[in-house]
Amino acid sequence: MDGRLDLVRTSTVIRSLEPDVVLLQEVDRGAARTDGVDQARELARLTGLEHHAFGAFMDYDGGQYGMAVLSASPILAYENHRLPEGTEPRTTLAARIRPGPEAPPIIFAGIHLYETAAQRLAQAQRVVEVFRDERAPVLLVGDFNSTPDDPVMQLLAAHWEFPAKPDGGNLTFPADQPRVEIDYILIRPAPAFRVLEYRVIDERMASDHRPVFMVIELVLEGGTR
Repeated sequence: MDGRLDLVRTSTVIRSLEPDVVLLQEVDRGAARTDGVDQARELARLTGLEHHAFGAFMDYDGGQYGMAVLSASPILAYENHRLPEGTEPRTTLAARIRPGPEAPPIIFAGIHLYETAAQRLAQAQRVVEVFRDERAPVLLVGDFNSTPDDPVMQLLAAHWEFPAKPDGGNLTFPADQPRVEIDYILIRPAPAFRVLEYRVIDERMASDHRPVFMVIELVLEGGTR
């Protein structure tokens, strides 16, 4: 929010939350505007989340612009699914991660829908199609640029569980004085997860959006992990 490019500051925020998986939007790889740095690789190094994947939206400024996943556990596979293009190209970056030796793989899918209502709705419809036949649990995470009552979120809520953040602490943008809720973590299928914590982090400087944080248990047959 102060106009500084500071990956150390970003990594400090991430490390303070001790996450197992992080999904990031607006990530550069090799672009001149961000000093040619592979930001996903550098943030993986700085946070200690050594496994990472990058999914490009488009070529930009001598490099690429897109999204990233950081993970403490190995990323078994990932795919960057192309969404309908609008003002800018868009994808959903889906990483398949096994969070523990007894756990089944989970798909963590990053989202950054953009820009107009019609473009975002078309992108959301494609997301539904991408994961329609997926049997693994799927978390849909990121910047949806859509408020809870938007048709985009109503469409996605028909296919994913839409946990509620605490009243009074749900607004995510802009970071310094948030006025709207447009960043979410959606889960599917609901019986596969127990949400223990879901909140917006009071971080006002490192990004123009406040981070969204969730603690979940994966419900397995015969018990919970």
